[in-house]
Amino acid sequence: MKTICLYFEIHQIIHLKRYRFFDIGRDHYYYDDYENERTITETAEKSYLPALDTLLGMAKEYGKYFKVAFSLSGVGLEQLEMYAPAVIEKLQELNATGCVEFLAEPYSHGLSSLANEESFAAEVKRMSEKIKDMFGQTPKVFRNSSLIYSDEIGAQVAAMGFKGMLTEGAKHLLGWKSPHYLYSCAMNPKLNLLLRDYNLSDDISLRFSNTSWSEYPLFADAFVEKIARLPEEEQVINIFMELAALGIYQPLSSNILEFLKAIPACAKVKGITFSTPSEICSKMKPVGTLEAPYPVSWNDEERDTSSFLGNQMQREAFNKLYSVADRVRICQDARVKQDWDYLQASNNFLFITTKPSIGLNRGIYDSSYDAFTNYMNILGDFISRVNSLYPVDMDNEELNSLLTTIKNQGEELEMKEKEVARLQAKVNKLEAAAAKKAAPAKKAAPAPAPVVEAPAEEPKAAPVKKAKAPAKKAPAKKAAPKKEA
Repeated sequence: MKTICLYFEIHQIIHLKRYRFFDIGRDHYYYDDYENERTITETAEKSYLPALDTLLGMAKEYGKYFKVAFSLSGVGLEQLEMYAPAVIEKLQELNATGCVEFLAEPYSHGLSSLANEESFAAEVKRMSEKIKDMFGQTPKVFRNSSLIYSDEIGAQVAAMGFKGMLTEGAKHLLGWKSPHYLYSCAMNPKLNLLLRDYNLSDDISLRFSNTSWSEYPLFADAFVEKIARLPEEEQVINIFMELAALGIYQPLSSNILEFLKAIPACAKVKGITFSTPSEICSKMKPVGTLEAPYPVSWNDEERDTSSFLGNQMQREAFNKLYSVADRVRICQDARVKQDWDYLQASNNFLFITTKPSIGLNRGIYDSSYDAFTNYMNILGDFISRVNSLYPVDMDNEELNSLLTTIKNQGEELEMKEKEVARLQAKVNKLEAAAAKKAAPAKKAAPAPAPVVEAPAEEPKAAPVKKAKAPAKKAPAKKAAPKKEA
């Protein structure tokens, strides 16, 4: 039976302000607050809120039949908390239906998976904890920024304990294979891979309102029919996109939400179900491993990382940023930590691309060189702040010693937390066992006191003892002195 895995990404760009060379060392605030508030408010009103309302209506109408998954970046959530808390409330309301799964991703929506394994792991852990605190779910499936994946990244994600990961069904990755199966990581088969069907996904997110498209207008029944016509053995249909596709990339006037709303009814007629990523990982078996020696992503026609790291300027900025990754990791300055999150966000590198990317809006920047210059000025100030905390002349041995100490402390704390959890579980088990034993004992207490033996000792009192309460007290008083004697 075919199943649709519907997934949406929620991430918000953090806009940097114009930052001149002469601001370095004098101004440590790098953001355009007005633009950040304006863009997220507009996105929430035009996309997030109406789209989530539609999904909530679908969840209520179809119950457990309908399923949907989300991943949210930490920096995006911070912006929502400040400027559009109604979006978080709507997500929590949707979560309460039991039809939603929340995935984990890097907190910064950055490229740490390509640069620093420790920073990557720390980001993912923070994001998982935030999802747990906010929605009560512990993520079991991982989704990297822009679906970036390689064999090595997959092995890291598996080591973190995730049972599944989303990535792109790129042609050069699949070859003759189909994206409509569950695969496993080549370096660690315990990690399952769900591959995005970019044709079906882009039909909705990119082409839906394009009047020159050969399939325009696209109706829900025709879309579901495409899925139904796939070979019977191809059972997993992964439709992944940004939530902003519903209302921003495809305007509400295109009836995109009405289209989405009609899909479950059409799917039900064809015997097609909906599943969350973790359900697919639990219920289905991988048909084989998938090798990805080089990183793939869902960006551009090449489906690789060239839109982020394809030119010399991008690689220079990337290398300079992650040159202080270890120092930032041991830093305790909250402001430096937050700046680190915001400066890692992948859009900072995307703005520097020289590729003719579709729909790329550089914002305040006139060109890729303009974006590079502004970012490097900010990076210059940021790195000088980090170096003031942990000087450049700190030798490698000293830095490594600090990193080792912190790592050991972290591992020790983690072990202690696990031990506390184990002991607590043991205490709970013992208390439950004691409660079980105590329960029948209380019921048995009145039974032995039918006062059968007491009358044997004092036969004359037997007829009077019908009032049970005095009968118990009388022998008890006589028994006490005997023990004292």
